[in-house]
Amino acid sequence: MIDLFVKRFEYYKTLGDKTFGQLDDEQIFWQYNEESNSVAVIVKHIAGNMLSRWTNFLTEDGEKSWRNRDEEFITDFKTKDEVVEYWEKGWTCFFDALKQINDENLYSTIYIRGEGHSVIDAVFRQLAHYPYHIGQIVYIAKMIKNDDWKTLSIARNRSQEFNAEMKNKFSDNEQEGNSSPVCFQNSSEVRNEYKQ
Repeated sequence: MIDLFVKRFEYYKTLGDKTFGQLDDEQIFWQYNEESNSVAVIVKHIAGNMLSRWTNFLTEDGEKSWRNRDEEFITDFKTKDEVVEYWEKGWTCFFDALKQINDENLYSTIYIRGEGHSVIDAVFRQLAHYPYHIGQIVYIAKMIKNDDWKTLSIARNRSQEFNAEMKNKFSDNEQEGNSSPVCFQNSSEVRNEYKQ
């Protein structure tokens, strides 16, 4: 099961990675208005959350005393490289933590702000939280890039072509693995009634 989590989170990280690749130093700090977050600020929050939640997650509360969440919404990065470096630091911490999860501790109780969660629930909590913010990053980048945006998924008005390509590529389940990074229809871990 943990492999499934890792695969899903890797996909969402890739969306962020590919978005950063389309932005320059100035664009990564762009804000729509004073009340909006820049890509840099969202990265600071995501990585800050990861470092707090997943450092010593089995033995310490996920809201560390050294975390200042409010400061995550004020950027002190100077360059895109600093933003990406912090992004990678957060993901490294998180993926290292996922490697520590096993059948024995999957349902153990851990704490976030004093509230008990099973380990699996804490992972689910982040599976909702991180993609939420990564979607914001992608949306901001799309606004900035406008016509120069290179889509990260199926291109607009190309769904039928994409579906045909996928059916041809994976016809008769001849190949192992999933038909796309986000579709698990061919996974052996999915019950038969959910497979096409």
